[in-house]
Amino acid sequence: MATVPSVSYSITVRLEVPAGGQAVSQLTHAVESAGGVVTALDVTNAGHEKLRIDVTCAARDTDHAQAIVDQLEAIDGVVIHKVSDRTFLMHLGGKIEMKSKVPLRNRDELSMAYTPGVARVSMAIARNKEDARRLTIKRNTVAVVTDGSAVLGLGNIGPEAALPVMEGKAALFKRFAGIDAWPICLDTQDVDEIVRTVQVIAPGFGGINLEDIGAPRCFEIERRLRELLDIPVFHDDQHGTAICVLAALTNALRVVNKSIDAVKITMAGAGAAGNAVLRLLLAAGARNVVVCDYLGAVHKGRDDLDDSLQWIADHTNADGYAGDLRGAIKGADVFVGVSAPGILTGDDIAAMATDAVVFALANPEPEVSVDEARRHAAVVATGRSDYPNQINNVLAFPGVFRGLLDAQAGGVTQEMLLAAAGALAAVVTPEELGPNYIVPSVFHPDVAGAVAAAVRESAGGRARGFTEA
Repeated sequence: MATVPSVSYSITVRLEVPAGGQAVSQLTHAVESAGGVVTALDVTNAGHEKLRIDVTCAARDTDHAQAIVDQLEAIDGVVIHKVSDRTFLMHLGGKIEMKSKVPLRNRDELSMAYTPGVARVSMAIARNKEDARRLTIKRNTVAVVTDGSAVLGLGNIGPEAALPVMEGKAALFKRFAGIDAWPICLDTQDVDEIVRTVQVIAPGFGGINLEDIGAPRCFEIERRLRELLDIPVFHDDQHGTAICVLAALTNALRVVNKSIDAVKITMAGAGAAGNAVLRLLLAAGARNVVVCDYLGAVHKGRDDLDDSLQWIADHTNADGYAGDLRGAIKGADVFVGVSAPGILTGDDIAAMATDAVVFALANPEPEVSVDEARRHAAVVATGRSDYPNQINNVLAFPGVFRGLLDAQAGGVTQEMLLAAAGALAAVVTPEELGPNYIVPSVFHPDVAGAVAAAVRESAGGRARGFTEA
């Protein structure tokens, strides 16, 4: 449950109150006394005896929203007509649509856009398949592919339940990078079926964004698709997270005047995100890292290591620490959590090194209370929007794909990820940098362009003369 009211649980209550008197102030007081926050109050109809009012307010969760409604209804003379959940209203009918980019006002235009004129374009592409990038939506289109097995923090909820999330992802692609993205929700969790399905639909897309596919299957799916396809394949839960974490850590270490090659880093989470974050941190120069999962520290002596955990054991924890997370975090300069809520306390953060950096990224509830962490650490970041330093993948993936598409890249390299992280960190100027501002806002106008330019240059796009769509 959220600890403070959030717009994610925003409701609008349409009600009637007696005209005159203290009706409006009573409504506001009722919401506030129930722990909610009034964000709008609109009179939609006025008469001599009755006022119709829409009260919009934020709650902590659905139970809290109902408690607010009950408090309003308890006011003498109030009649509740309708309660609307604003989040559900936003999703009615879906959040995205397809529309034509060209006018179809007469027979001439129809003949060019469709038959018979379109046949000439089809034959040109048949002679040279590369022309599909120039003459179709392929040049600016990404497939957002999921099997619904690891959706947000909700778990294995299936393809239908994943669709609202994929729609939202597509909307973000368009809003921040002008990319047309399509939700592809697959009713299978078989690796072979997923790989084959993506392979056969790939000709219509310029890139593949894998999303919310559980580990360890996501590693094999990504690896095989990268071998099979001539377009970029990017698993956002892995690489988008890694880019944002490295960018944020780059700036956080500047704030505390420490170097990535000298700090001790403790990580919680060895799944898809944790694996990718670790690899990028090591590529950026990290030397002293201990990774913990629910069984404790990953080390060479453990007898449960799969291929992914074995790689972690081979490249981290040089001292062979075999204890739990609480022991691993003692004296650490940096904590990066991509795991589960409430696994640490403020006392654990107090046991870290001076000027500690804490990234508690489990969402919606972080690994440690943000308020407790802020009492003891110099810099704290989360995945939440109600605290400073929100590490959100939307800072990375729109710009990354913009750069990949513009460069007509055939794949994704570690150099591109490092370039993206560096560009994202650099959006925060030295004058702006501080403990509460280590990453830019997702709405910062320079974010997507800066990341895209860095990826495009790393991919060789600038040298080859490609420009943005």
